[in-house]
Amino acid sequence: MTTALITGASAGLGEGFARALAAEGNALILTARRVDRLEALAAELRAAHGVTVHVFATDLADQAGPDTLIAAIAAAALPIDILVNNAGFGARGDFAELDSALQLGMIDLNCRALVALAHAVLPQMIARGSGGVLNLASVASFQPGPWMAVYYASTAFVLSFSEALHEEVKDKGVRVAALCPGPTRTEFADVAGLGDTALFERLASDPAAVVRDGLAALAANRAVKVSGALNFAMAEGIRFTPRSFARRIAGALQKARG
Repeated sequence: MTTALITGASAGLGEGFARALAAEGNALILTARRVDRLEALAAELRAAHGVTVHVFATDLADQAGPDTLIAAIAAAALPIDILVNNAGFGARGDFAELDSALQLGMIDLNCRALVALAHAVLPQMIARGSGGVLNLASVASFQPGPWMAVYYASTAFVLSFSEALHEEVKDKGVRVAALCPGPTRTEFADVAGLGDTALFERLASDPAAVVRDGLAALAANRAVKVSGALNFAMAEGIRFTPRSFARRIAGALQKARG
């Protein structure tokens, strides 16, 4: 039985990955801060699919969080065959006015924790000659994002890191993929301050479709998957767009979401 570790599993895409992987018969290790939600989801998935589900409440934005989580998993003698690095958040607003601790915490969760967990699991995967890492980036990874400067930059880091890692391990039996969704109907929008705007509603994707795209990309060992035809067109188009124009367009979109 394959065991998947899913971060940020208490809601949104993380919950979606848990449901999809459980339906395939995989054992799960779920982590997030909200243990009550994790326990409720775990009980539901055990009953529905007869799979083993372990829950570890962890704050991965805390610098000790990733090591604490990996140590707890090791103490329970659990393997990690698949890592879904889903945990992350965004914040909208002027960089100079947004809380510094909030923005540094965003980097810690979106980037530092993701790297720490990948580094912890990859040696065992390489030794076995099998395994997979799915990192959640964004369509925002392909351009700068005024009024969400740190979030856009953090997703660009995830995309670049994932592509490099994919190249390093692709001949060692280990799969690495970056999933780049656009706006998606999850709690992320509310946390990021994007709100329930008409623009978001028109562009938002179904989370189940995003999850399917991510798991298919990992199964195929596709380095980068942009979820959604419109998002793919935007990501491809940005390659041929002057950066000065791209950042003005991105900034205008963020203002329109206010």
